[in-house]
Amino acid sequence: MKGGEKLDDVLIKKIKNGNDHAFRILVEKYRNLIFHTVYGVLRNEKDAEDATQEVFLKIYTSLPQYENQGFKTWMTRIAINHAIDIKRKKVRRKEDQQVEYEESSHTPPTENVELLVIQKERRHLLRERLKELPVNYRDIVEEFYLREKTYQEIAEDADLKVKTVEVKLYRARQWMKKHWKEDDFS
Repeated sequence: MKGGEKLDDVLIKKIKNGNDHAFRILVEKYRNLIFHTVYGVLRNEKDAEDATQEVFLKIYTSLPQYENQGFKTWMTRIAINHAIDIKRKKVRRKEDQQVEYEESSHTPPTENVELLVIQKERRHLLRERLKELPVNYRDIVEEFYLREKTYQEIAEDADLKVKTVEVKLYRARQWMKKHWKEDDFS
């Protein structure tokens, strides 16, 4: 065990026993790491500062469940997941505002160019990485994401039940989330 990890274990034990000073030491030690981690996802300094504070709050409230499984990795995973959640909410808000704007104007709705570019990039990335998927998921993922077929169309083409298609797509998404560590495919 490395010296830094031993110190972390001592601090975590003290924090679990109610020592707030130990938590302040932990925050000071890892503030830059957490900031740079969330900044890498959010690409906005103000958002990253806010997210860093929120991450430490999550770490504090989650510490009772932490059981020596590699603190730095555990903490970084919390930071990344939180930053991804923030980013998704921002994208959704932008999309909602775009819809509201389009509905309020009496001109025909225009395509959101940024959204189209993102979708095109996702499809390109997926096409490139399709070979990495387990064989039993490839066809269904390709049909759904790249050829944009419905569950019903996929089921008919492959002589499967719609429920089977749903389950396979669900499992494929789970595999992608686990192995690719990206929010692009969720």
